[in-house]
Amino acid sequence: MKFSFRYIIAFFGLLTLFLSSSVLFDVFGIREKAGNYVPIIVWANFISSFIYLLIVYYFFSIKKWSGILLLIATMILIIAFIGLRIYINFGGDFETKIIGALYFRIYFTLILSLAAYKITGNQSQINTN
Repeated sequence: MKFSFRYIIAFFGLLTLFLSSSVLFDVFGIREKAGNYVPIIVWANFISSFIYLLIVYYFFSIKKWSGILLLIATMILIIAFIGLRIYINFGGDFETKIIGALYFRIYFTLILSLAAYKITGNQSQINTN
């Protein structure tokens, strides 16, 4: 279970890093393909990608910080969502797919944090017995 969990997070982190940095730094012309992207969302995804990759390290070293870091990533995404709502209320241009993607990322990260807590909590109980 831990083995596949680490690779899911690593894949998700690398994918998020590639996509967000491609928009931020206009790699392969992805910024134009992104349409009306919202900078706060892209930056939140960029920061979260590094947190996801840091979590992979913590899983390899079997530390409980992975769940806490995932909760921090979830909070960053929730704050970005609040920023998106404010941006929309002030008439900012955006792609409607951003809302669904952000909901998915928030829920997915929250589920990962709960799973990480369960996995690392069980691992620490195994080590103490």
